[in-house]
Amino acid sequence: MVNTAFRTWLIGGWIAIIAVIVTVSVAMGANLSTTSLLVALGVAPAAVMAVLKAGASSPTVAEILHAVHAKDRRP
Repeated sequence: MVNTAFRTWLIGGWIAIIAVIVTVSVAMGANLSTTSLLVALGVAPAAVMAVLKAGASSPTVAEILHAVHAKDRRP
């Protein structure tokens, strides 16, 4: 429950920060391309996380250490 609440708070804060950056950018009279770049830089981490989450899970340390199958029965 704490993880869900923290995750919701974190995502909400992240969206709020992007909104503030875009608002300040527009208020300062920045070009549309500059504002678009700022939005892209803000959204990129979420896009990368979504792509990584969709893939297979990464192996644990134990799976990496014990995944070696030697043909001559060495440990």
